[in-house]
Amino acid sequence: MIASTGRLVGRRLSEIRHIFRQSPIVGSSNASRRFSTALNYHIDSPDNNPDMPWEFTEANKERAKEILSHYPSNYKQSAVIPLLDLAQQQHGGWLPVSAMNAVAKVIEVAPIRVYEVATFYSMFNRTNVGKYHLLVCGTTPCMIRGSRGIEEALLKHLGVKRNEVTKDGMFSVGEMECMGCCVNAPMITVADYSKGSEGYTYNYYEDVTPERVVEIVEMLRRGETPPVGTQNKLRIKGRTRRREYHFAWGA
Repeated sequence: MIASTGRLVGRRLSEIRHIFRQSPIVGSSNASRRFSTALNYHIDSPDNNPDMPWEFTEANKERAKEILSHYPSNYKQSAVIPLLDLAQQQHGGWLPVSAMNAVAKVIEVAPIRVYEVATFYSMFNRTNVGKYHLLVCGTTPCMIRGSRGIEEALLKHLGVKRNEVTKDGMFSVGEMECMGCCVNAPMITVADYSKGSEGYTYNYYEDVTPERVVEIVEMLRRGETPPVGTQNKLRIKGRTRRREYHFAWGA
């Protein structure tokens, strides 16, 4: 038992050393990491400029009122994150500057206050994404468990680079940090913008493999919803998965 544990620890340490040998040196020009948005600055374009008309739909105006009801009237600015999220859902997964301006008007602040938030958090996309935006966890536990291979499999299968959208507009691949279930690493999430804000979903897929993420993509392409949670058949009845997931493999 001790010998087998020692071999396992040795193998894991070798894997970690191999990963860090492949990693760029911190501080070098190649060390920068791009997350869910491809730009860290704004450039006006025909589909993203301050003059482009943008406002919440009537249904989302009601949802915005409901969101604001949770905050004191003199602290409307506290609703900036949920309102930006609502705007992103409505706009197909990303935020043009005119949507940020609309949020600023709702919460009665200068637009720069909204820009500061939208440019800080990587889950706000400021360039176009696919109807299904797949995010690969890049934090250490997932990296050690093979998240780079997961990302490579997705990019190769879809024929895109990170943050690019497939020609049919269906898929894009990004990276985000810890998804909160390291015990079931590696993980991906799928943000589904195909049905607008009314049908928006954000699902977690744990214990994924390069082969399994390709299967998930093809299920989404067919309009199916892959079973969320762990993708490891042996864990389905275990206790190390998220408690809210109650489903059977293949259901």
